[in-house]
Amino acid sequence: MPNKNDIVTIEITDITLEGAGVGKTEEGYVLFVPGSAPGDIIKAKILKALASYGYAKIEEIIKPSPDRVEVDCPVFAKCGGCVFRHISYEKELEIKKNLVDAQFERIGGLDIRCAGITASPEVCGYRNKAQFPVGSDEKGLYFGFFAQHSHRIIKCETCALHPAFYTDILAAIKKWGDRYKISAYNEETKAGLLRHVYIRDGRKSGEIIVCLVAAGNTPKTKELTAALLAANPKIVGIVLCINKKEGNEILSDNFRVLWGKGYMTDTLCGVEFDISPRSFYQVNHDGAEKLYGIAAEYARLTGNETIIDLYCGTGTIGLSMAKRAKKLIGIEIIPDAVKNAAANAARAGIENAEFICADAGKAALELAERGIKPDVIIVDPPRKGISDDVIKAITDMSPERVVMISCNSATAARDAKKLDEVGYKATKMQAFDMFARTGHVESVVCLTRKSGGNQ
Repeated sequence: MPNKNDIVTIEITDITLEGAGVGKTEEGYVLFVPGSAPGDIIKAKILKALASYGYAKIEEIIKPSPDRVEVDCPVFAKCGGCVFRHISYEKELEIKKNLVDAQFERIGGLDIRCAGITASPEVCGYRNKAQFPVGSDEKGLYFGFFAQHSHRIIKCETCALHPAFYTDILAAIKKWGDRYKISAYNEETKAGLLRHVYIRDGRKSGEIIVCLVAAGNTPKTKELTAALLAANPKIVGIVLCINKKEGNEILSDNFRVLWGKGYMTDTLCGVEFDISPRSFYQVNHDGAEKLYGIAAEYARLTGNETIIDLYCGTGTIGLSMAKRAKKLIGIEIIPDAVKNAAANAARAGIENAEFICADAGKAALELAERGIKPDVIIVDPPRKGISDDVIKAITDMSPERVVMISCNSATAARDAKKLDEVGYKATKMQAFDMFARTGHVESVVCLTRKSGGNQ
């Protein structure tokens, strides 16, 4: 077994979703090397040696991978965002599809593979939401992103994943903050005011909402409003979120509109949506339209079906399908999102939709007890996946099909296995790159009730 500080020559043969290349020494010892690419032959210095694997850094690239490309970001490998900017986009798509397939085989034990992976329509500037932590130094306020696995802020006010006008908005906030001595919140001392800047934009509407997250009320709000509107007249709302809590949660439930309205409006799949700061809304608008199209295809709607949309957020998925169904019931735990969903349905003239504010598991069990028999259940859970009570409720309601959308293929594979055990076979699967250049990949799975199962 090699030791710490040893330098070894290895070929990188694989890569993780965290962006660490994987290679083996001549003795078969596995090393994870950030910043390497499949096909690289490198000299690697071992930083940590465990019993069966270790971590290393690149000392020298002896022969670069044919899939390597020039890195176009000054903070790549420092911030916790992109992990694939050093390889071609075509290779990134191949890696992501293969990882989804591997997890469904290894974790789910299922004989299903992705029909393919749908590329992001845009590789740069596609994100319609950003959350920037705030710091300060001798030059005043600065913004950026947390380094991976830490709360150390890497300065980055211009990011290739965001539209250019986000930089202008940050510049306006900095100028205002520095002029009026607005302090940055310090997580260690708990002193200071401004914690995060949160920006959302509507790709169809052009509307922008800016939310300042602070430990208390911000002064000079008229001056802030003037500065922001001068930076971008498409801003329709400026919101203050007061969050005094310690911990990782960025937003609290305490919102106050400083100017304009407390939400923005955008159109997705032909339906207008109101989106407040806490509402879930896909960050890749054009990619989401492609994803929802496949989800609708998997749902196989004829106009006679009852759909239950679990974890529905502002109703985007369900409402995109509602006009092709008999009844839509959406379930979401965030009150503002439920209000938005109901308003979105009313604006679109969708009268066959009902939205329930409750935990997905409890609401699903209640619907099952009420004898609701959906034909299709759409489930788009958080990264931790589907809870066991939701799995039980799905079983009790016995739909013909379950369409599962997931941003975490590991928990999706686990949940598909659980659903298989209660009578649902995964019959179709498609991967989607909704987060180009990052380590995230989305998947859509169609699960069909087995003959004789769940009766």
